[in-house]
Amino acid sequence: MSGMISQVCPSQPVTIGALAPLTRPGWVEAGRHLLAGLELAVGEVNDAGGVGGRPLELLVRDTAADPQRAAAAVDELAQLGVAAVVGEYHSVVARAAAARADALGLPFLCSSAVLDALTEEPTEWVARLSPPQSHGWRVYADFLLGAGHSRIAVATEPSVYWASGVRILRDHLAPRGGTVLELDARALAPAAVCDALVDHRATALLLLVGFPEPAVSIVRSVRRDQCLAETMIGAPAGQPEFAAWATLLGGDSTAIPFLRYLPGRLGPLGARVATALRERLAEAPSFVAFEGYDTITVLADVLRTHGTDRARIAASWPHVAVEGTRGQIRFSRTPGISVWQWARTPVQVVDRDPAEPGRLRIRHVG
Repeated sequence: MSGMISQVCPSQPVTIGALAPLTRPGWVEAGRHLLAGLELAVGEVNDAGGVGGRPLELLVRDTAADPQRAAAAVDELAQLGVAAVVGEYHSVVARAAAARADALGLPFLCSSAVLDALTEEPTEWVARLSPPQSHGWRVYADFLLGAGHSRIAVATEPSVYWASGVRILRDHLAPRGGTVLELDARALAPAAVCDALVDHRATALLLLVGFPEPAVSIVRSVRRDQCLAETMIGAPAGQPEFAAWATLLGGDSTAIPFLRYLPGRLGPLGARVATALRERLAEAPSFVAFEGYDTITVLADVLRTHGTDRARIAASWPHVAVEGTRGQIRFSRTPGISVWQWARTPVQVVDRDPAEPGRLRIRHVG
């Protein structure tokens, strides 16, 4: 009728819950990179018409590295009707989120946490993009042996994640003649850590501790101890990946090998996404940002193919075959892993180049 204004109701969005550590004591830089990847991919999906004509919408919740807070967020997101939950960086937090998602029958696509036992029992509801810790840390142990290090010390703090890492290193190194000495970073001041390295003739010290402290203080102490001039410092969990590491440590930030989950060379999709992420972050994107992007790429494909029903999403994990920024993503059942796992995640050991701290050098490929 003339004179009437027609109204077009926008399509109801498909909501996805997103978990990330965005405040302390969470690793805020990791959370920021993870969220940048998630948001970039959501924007691209929506620009291309969404999922079945419906836009994707992220409902972001800050976990602050708190498992209880993450579990409560999963409860809230389930009640809000999200199709699935994605994200999280900290392993102990992701484990709490996975347990709650499993109990509620809510699909959870974990972006970045690596703890092998992400759930106590095998589950159909959870899939993971990052490699299990047992794989990545064995790659790191092989790097240590190849570099001539068999007497390894680890500065560690109480954590299921750190304890699991020590066990993986010890089990992998022992049959090959390697030893692992544990140093309690709570009981020992950085100077005492240095003394223990000298006493036990360790040639490598791995930082299985929080960042920035005590990691920064330990690095500074070791680097200033003339008796430890040849001692390698390592950080398998990836603390040196982020800009704050170089900012806080300056010249001491280099030549500290860590794990990252990128291929030696990015393909066309990865290269394009890397450029877009750099613009969004105003710095080089970490592997965590790529994990975020790939998470939405996988989930959007699942939603297009199988719809938004939670049970159908969970049933789709074994049928995923999606080209991500770091290779083709497929999920399978991996022995000893309780969730659907991308088994071919690329693994590298890299460090910051002493001659150019902003450049990362590939030291070993798993």
